[in-house]
Amino acid sequence: MFWLLFCIFFAACMGAGATGGLFSPDAWYRNLNKPSWTPPDWVFPVTWIVLYVCMAVAGARVAMMEGNGVAMAFWSMQIAFNALWTPVFFGLKKIRTAMGIIVVLWAAVFCTMVALWTVDTIAGLLFVPYLIWVTIASALNASVWRLNPEDSRA
Repeated sequence: MFWLLFCIFFAACMGAGATGGLFSPDAWYRNLNKPSWTPPDWVFPVTWIVLYVCMAVAGARVAMMEGNGVAMAFWSMQIAFNALWTPVFFGLKKIRTAMGIIVVLWAAVFCTMVALWTVDTIAGLLFVPYLIWVTIASALNASVWRLNPEDSRA
């Protein structure tokens, strides 16, 4: 049962991640001013695969446990905001709007981590790297917003 649930949660993660393929960084992004600490492009897909595996394991573990309703609701909410950020930032090129989305995503990931933790400590721990990564991504989004005021009106 765990592996079936893992595959379902991983499919949800990959669905969210597919937005990265649909709206990948293009010339517009490459021409933006970015902070010196911006990770190289190859880091993003590698990191996301690892995070998606951790997220799927956490979801599958908790989905089999009693008292999982709040954790599963937050898990669903965070993956929706995860899927939304890329099309807004890279597709619509709305840096400021994407900043708002990633702030909500950060809060959703934090709440998911806490809710998972209350049901299963390991599941909660599996969300710690994700929260760290979304914190870095939030700082990067904020820096790009600040460094590109002409591209950040919406």
